[in-house]
Amino acid sequence: MPVRQNVRVRKLLIGVLATATAVVVGAVGADFGAAIYAEYRLARSVRTAADLAYDPSVAILGFPFIPQAVDRHYNEVEIRAAGVVHPVVGKASLEATLHSIDLGSSWLVSPDATLKVGKAESRIIIDSTHVGRFMGIPDLLVEAPTRESNDATGGTTESGISSNRGVVFTGTAKSTGFDKKVSIAVDLSIVGPDQTTLVLTATDVLTGAGTADQPVPDDKKADVLAAFSTSLPGQKLPFGLAPTAEGARGSDLIIEGIAEGVTVSLDSFNQS
Repeated sequence: MPVRQNVRVRKLLIGVLATATAVVVGAVGADFGAAIYAEYRLARSVRTAADLAYDPSVAILGFPFIPQAVDRHYNEVEIRAAGVVHPVVGKASLEATLHSIDLGSSWLVSPDATLKVGKAESRIIIDSTHVGRFMGIPDLLVEAPTRESNDATGGTTESGISSNRGVVFTGTAKSTGFDKKVSIAVDLSIVGPDQTTLVLTATDVLTGAGTADQPVPDDKKADVLAAFSTSLPGQKLPFGLAPTAEGARGSDLIIEGIAEGVTVSLDSFNQS
């Protein structure tokens, strides 16, 4: 008799656990599905409002999602658009991270929505290929300053952007008559009344480990440094944020802006 009772109890417990598991899985699935739909709608709204050729990548962070939707308040949203047409460099990538977003009347963000944001970060990213084409150095490779290349934090900002001093540009400036690949230390700065021009100022030839290790003859040095110096106007950050940092991440040049307590509209994501 006790054996039969144990079997019945075991079956009852298994049934209860199976039911509870099904409920939890169903709830998680519903939450996940709602988040995916909200992300899809937001991506479509950004594409429409910002006149993008493709849907950007959108992530609404934080679990569970449904309480955020009910409260009309998202904890954090990431928006990334690659290959956006840019009038100066050809193409660039745009990124934005929004924190503590008040959505207004609906948890689904429409193209004409205006969002109150506790903290906004935005970035314009130009890869080595497009920087090189603009400069006339097709084989250009951009890297973080040598002293930071082994930094475990990935850079000097939270998003992994290096400092703006001594960014390493490696390439062949054939227009100078010196057709060997060299590595150049380049300082980055933002100028102009609207703070949208990125200035690249070559300061020195780099040799040694981690560089092209190619010295430049004294009679060619001024020309080589000039070839690695230029200005890139029209670098307008998503949502019109003012730049607060510029540097390298991976093989890209990045300009970043961070602001608190702002109101943004989706049509200002793409400023080009």
